[in-house]
Amino acid sequence: MKIIINKIGSNLLPLFFILTIFTANAQENTPENEIVKDTIVPNSQITDTIKKVDRGPINLQKNKKYTLGGITVIGNQTISEQSILIFSGLNNGQILKIPGDKLSSSIKKLWTSKLFSNVEIFVTKIDEDAIYLEISVTELDKVGTVTIKGIKKSKLEDLQKEIEFQKGSMLTENLSTTTKNFIKNKYREKGFLKTKVTITTKIDTAKPNTQDALILIDKGEKIKISKITFHNNKALSDKKLKKLLKKTKEKGITRIFSPSKYVEDLYDEDLTKLVTKYQEKGYRDALVVKDSISWNEDNTINLDITVNEGARYKFGKITFLGNTVFTDQQLQSILRIDENVTYNGKALNERVYGDGSPDSQDITNTYLDNGYLFSRVNAVETSAENNTIDLEIRIIEDEPAHIRKVTIRGNDVTNDYVLYREVHTRPGDLFSKKAIIRTIRELGQLGYIDAENIVPDVIPNMTDKTADIEYSLSEQGSSQIELQGGYGGGAFVGTLGLSFNNFSVRNLFNLSEYKPVPRGDGQSVSLRLQVSRFFRTYSVSFTEPWMGGKKPKGFNFSVYNSSQFGFDPVRRDVDKDQLLDIIGASVGLSQRLKWPDDYFTLSTSVNYQRFKLKNYRIASFAFDNGISNNFNFAVNFGRNNAGPNPIFPTSGSQFNLAFKFTPPYSLLNDKDYTDLQDEELYKWLEYYKAIFTGKWYSPIGKKLVLMSNAELGYLGAYNRDIGEPPFERFYVGGDGMQQGQFDGRTTIALRGYPNTSLSSVTGGTIYNKVTLELRYPITLKPSASIYALTFIEGGNSWDGFQDYNPFILKRSAGGGLRVFMPAFGLLGIDFGYGFDEIPGIPGEISGWQTHFIIGQQF
Repeated sequence: MKIIINKIGSNLLPLFFILTIFTANAQENTPENEIVKDTIVPNSQITDTIKKVDRGPINLQKNKKYTLGGITVIGNQTISEQSILIFSGLNNGQILKIPGDKLSSSIKKLWTSKLFSNVEIFVTKIDEDAIYLEISVTELDKVGTVTIKGIKKSKLEDLQKEIEFQKGSMLTENLSTTTKNFIKNKYREKGFLKTKVTITTKIDTAKPNTQDALILIDKGEKIKISKITFHNNKALSDKKLKKLLKKTKEKGITRIFSPSKYVEDLYDEDLTKLVTKYQEKGYRDALVVKDSISWNEDNTINLDITVNEGARYKFGKITFLGNTVFTDQQLQSILRIDENVTYNGKALNERVYGDGSPDSQDITNTYLDNGYLFSRVNAVETSAENNTIDLEIRIIEDEPAHIRKVTIRGNDVTNDYVLYREVHTRPGDLFSKKAIIRTIRELGQLGYIDAENIVPDVIPNMTDKTADIEYSLSEQGSSQIELQGGYGGGAFVGTLGLSFNNFSVRNLFNLSEYKPVPRGDGQSVSLRLQVSRFFRTYSVSFTEPWMGGKKPKGFNFSVYNSSQFGFDPVRRDVDKDQLLDIIGASVGLSQRLKWPDDYFTLSTSVNYQRFKLKNYRIASFAFDNGISNNFNFAVNFGRNNAGPNPIFPTSGSQFNLAFKFTPPYSLLNDKDYTDLQDEELYKWLEYYKAIFTGKWYSPIGKKLVLMSNAELGYLGAYNRDIGEPPFERFYVGGDGMQQGQFDGRTTIALRGYPNTSLSSVTGGTIYNKVTLELRYPITLKPSASIYALTFIEGGNSWDGFQDYNPFILKRSAGGGLRVFMPAFGLLGIDFGYGFDEIPGIPGEISGWQTHFIIGQQF
């Protein structure tokens, strides 16, 4: 028998009544439209629960410390006694005071476990200094089977994953209420304003403390906006104001891409943009004084928006105060606001505080880029007389801050030195926001770091005017595999490609580093094999971006072999006695320049190819047997500041000017080339070749990016008697893929036309191309980056400069999709429509063409 507590100090009685009231109210219903948090007993309501039972007196001595002699648990059905004791934090031998913080803390812990609807602790026995307790609990029921009705099966699975109402969850009023609110808000965002959600439960007799649930969803009809009416607007017409409501539109038969629906959050954003537009027009005091919704009989709504435009202002005198680092003229050139021009609140904020973009040109970022981390810039209106706003740009420059420590975390595979050499914020340097942004770009360009997940954390130290910078990042797959087989041209084609973009050559013979290959030093190794009945190719390449590890001087080499056999497409016969065998090698060096700026690079390479013909006919020259040699030098000069994500750049540009040339053999000897046979004429190829490519990335809004592209290429000859070589030609049209081709050709993609269809059989010697491509990111996660695109482009090739006309272009338009997965590289598909005729097929336009893309971008 338990001992009854019949003597309790007067100081315990109020606490007992508080706990009794709390226990009685613990399961009160909460209004459906309120979001209720899980019940946690406030400290003021947590006390020792001492129950009176008829078992004799228990004398508790005030402020006496007891040793916990034992604990028992009652009321539990599915949760073990051991688990409850762990939740409580009470242990045998523990020293307790009753009342005391430890017992109160134990009750709180059991409540916050969210497993119980009631918790009580009893004193069952006192034996001198030993006290014995009993924990009495009432378990919450668990959720059993969850059934959702009222929505399509295609939407059911996604909703089941999104809600917290899951099998095994503790069944509380809060869980039901938050689930109802979540579902209602989800459908309100889609325009279903009258969505109703009911949750009913039924006890599962086969399982203790378990209730099955039915969630019934009645979406109702999608509520459309019948009419939007503006009141008191004079400066801006109703038509202009309606255009500003980008996400809130009236219904209409022409409403396709922006359907009419009312979403409260989007509507509030539209009203904010409306006020911002007024401020851009000089109406500084403009505001929406009232907006209301009225319902129509056809279940549509009307929106009435009343604005107060206020007076129109202009800028007056602008004064800079506190600036010593930059002159007034320098700051004015950044502000770009003149006296007596119409007031523009948006422009003022963006040029003083920034527009949120990495390359924002504003006063605040100008100070941050020059070391003044602790500077403060404020634009203060000092007068508004006669609707003229006088401004003071008040600047507290403080002292320049230096970088004290730089750390990088998150790299498990890549060695630290590989990442630190790309960092542009070094200890001892002046703080620079621009340098932080540059570091993010350089790390993202590596290819094995997730460009979308690089987070800099600046920790300022006011006392010594320094800052610590920590870059948090995550690695992504750096190895790619290409394994494919297909049937084309009457033969099976198999391809095996391996690419390791974060390789470690120094650990090549260290077996413990094979996971599955040695990684971490930022080197690139690529191997590729492609075989079919009538050709086979092999290639191996290696790149070291920092030769020696101290300066950004790159080294690369590649070797390859291609054998092409004679093939009769009609009879589908392969004749291996007809052979074009190409062996080639290339060695190159590259250097990141410091002038004009350090976005420029210069690379050079020495290349050699040997073409061996055995009974093999090439249309561009007359001999079938013999050897032709191509020994050339290549120089590339380019600039690349596009980024920060190399897969989906959102700003910056890329341009490259590439030269390739051979020695001018014919100009160094007295040989007459007029009547030479092709075997002798092309024994040593001579030519010069120049290609310019330029890409510009322009953000449009929050997500859209416009990529503009321009290209021009020319192949020339030193000696007219020899002419341009049969190799190194330009082939325009199609997907631009150059698989298995080692004859120096340049393939230029032009979607909407078959591959190489816009060049002659022998290839062109000059080409140009322009492209406008609008890109939209669907997801940029490390596992897969996906974006959609639409494009218009035009281009052409010519067989000589005498025929060249840059305005006669083959035009196309269409759309496509790109998917980048670290293990497989870039994959894509494009649907292009060619508007013009294909050369050689008069009277028939190209029409729709489908292009599959592997491993390249346009």
